Amino acid sequence: MEKEQNQNLDKQENIENGSKTIEEKTEKENNNSEKLIEKSPEEKILELEDKIARTFAEMENQRRRYEKERDDAYEYGGFNFAKEALNLIDNLERSKNILENDETLKNSEVLKKALEHFDIIYKDLISIFSKNNIKPIESLNKKLDPNFHQAMIEIEDDQKEPGTIIQEIQKGFTMKERLLRPSLVGVSKKTQNKDKKNHENKENLDNK
Repeated sequence: MEKEQNQNLDKQENIENGSKTIEEKTEKENNNSEKLIEKSPEEKILELEDKIARTFAEMENQRRRYEKERDDAYEYGGFNFAKEALNLIDNLERSKNILENDETLKNSEVLKKALEHFDIIYKDLISIFSKNNIKPIESLNKKLDPNFHQAMIEIEDDQKEPGTIIQEIQKGFTMKERLLRPSLVGVSKKTQNKDKKNHENKENLDNK
């Protein structure tokens, strides 16, 4: 009986020693893995240098963005104000047209003097705008440019190449090469042959 108990104790001790050996082996392997994963001083230095380079690159990008925003604010800070100020020229031209078409004032000295004053004010406004790099867009007899012109109507004219601006409805302006508003214009198109047009109309009616 005593012999069996001693044998059982030996077996248990062997099991415990075996488990302890496995644990020690596992711990040793883990320590070895950590040592293998741990970076060398040179690798750490390279990693730090990379992080520093990335940080400086981001700082440089932010600096450039700030400078661009600052320059844009300086260059175009009055953009919205300038756009609103164009209403002065529009109202001036409308008032001038109303006076010119007033039958009671036609050929009168009052109308003549009033129009002279309108012209002086208009020239002064254009001069002030020009000093602030706000300039009218040249339109008449130019080819239609979608970047600066907006076609409102087509006018038959065989003397001009199709797409040529022959009427300016509202003057457009730029500010330092940036569009404030497009010119509203009328462009030329070829005169349609009346006989051909009548023939087309007749064909359309016959097809119906």
